Amino acid sequence: MTAAPSARRILLGVSGGIAAYKSAELVRLLRAGGAEVQVVMTASAAQFIGPLTLQALSGRPVRDSLWDAAAEAAMGHIELARWADLVLIAPATADLLARLAQGRADDLLTTLCLASDRPLWLAPAMNRLMWAHPATRANIELLSARGARVLGPSVGAQACGETGEGRMLEPGDIAAAALAALAPRVAGLAGRRVLINAGPTFEDIDPVRFLGNRSSGKMGFALAEAAAASGAEVTLVAGPVVLATPPGVQRINVRSAAQMREAVLDRLDGMDVFIAAAAVADYRPRECAEQKIKKSTEAFSIDCVRNPDIVAEAAARQKRPLVVGFAAETREVEAYARDKLERKGLDLIAANDVAAPGLGFESESNALTVLWKDGRARIETAPKAEVARLLLEIITERLGARA
Repeated sequence: MTAAPSARRILLGVSGGIAAYKSAELVRLLRAGGAEVQVVMTASAAQFIGPLTLQALSGRPVRDSLWDAAAEAAMGHIELARWADLVLIAPATADLLARLAQGRADDLLTTLCLASDRPLWLAPAMNRLMWAHPATRANIELLSARGARVLGPSVGAQACGETGEGRMLEPGDIAAAALAALAPRVAGLAGRRVLINAGPTFEDIDPVRFLGNRSSGKMGFALAEAAAASGAEVTLVAGPVVLATPPGVQRINVRSAAQMREAVLDRLDGMDVFIAAAAVADYRPRECAEQKIKKSTEAFSIDCVRNPDIVAEAAARQKRPLVVGFAAETREVEAYARDKLERKGLDLIAANDVAAPGLGFESESNALTVLWKDGRARIETAPKAEVARLLLEIITERLGARA
């Protein structure tokens, strides 16, 4: 059994800011996720990135003018507005936000936004002071009130040399959200109660240092978003990650394995599904130093004790939900995963090879081998939003078989 991705149509608007260079990677990721992408550029955007680059990546001619006689002979801007399932503008500059808020239609991109009744998503990108300016804040509030969804911006170093809020979200995060939102809803999840944990745990050594791992939390967050979009009531217990909470998801933030265990087990009763996607630290320091440990010797050792096994505890409960584990392995992936499935009494386990190029921690894509007592399924490489949807389909099938 092999799960395959689905297709959807995204109109990507690119406006004129330095973050326009990221639109090339965004197009690539959207296409990799099975989406059809039509790029519409403003004149200013073409000063930062060439249309031919985006045409090559999207597989479609880039549209950039209302005065294209061939395209507009058939009212091309109206056709574009009708064609799209989603209008996504990334980057959305302060100027573009102002023009959209005013309802202006002075170029192709703003005109088709007025002519479209499809969801409008905006990924702002600008200098921190421009983002904080009252005019920009008012424009964002107005556009949000009209139904636009605003993605970000994030905080970090900016091209102008300053640091602050205003960076466009990374293409992987934008693509994941768009693909999840447009993915077919997973039948059978509406009304179900789903508990998911995600991200790493940090085990403090002293007030400065900790033991942790490289988990980004993106797979667990993608599962939460896809489940919520399919009508499930989703609770997400998140380790220390910098990710936006998916729409409609209740989020509980934790730091350590002990905190995650408490948050999960306290909420397990009444759940239909528990998906243990978090990379919980196996060990923690026996004691956390009250003060920073100073560098004084060539060698340094930490006395560690084993952390509780959250997913095993959940699976051992008499009245329990369907319990799904994850296994991140670097060799003999299926053998180790099958052992974990049986030893911990799980209903399913999703195994991934984190040593495979492009599929390790912090990557935008994933591929899974899903195992249960008497079967297996393979989810081939795709963006994590798509992998999440396909995994949820398998989980729902097993949930039905369990009933």
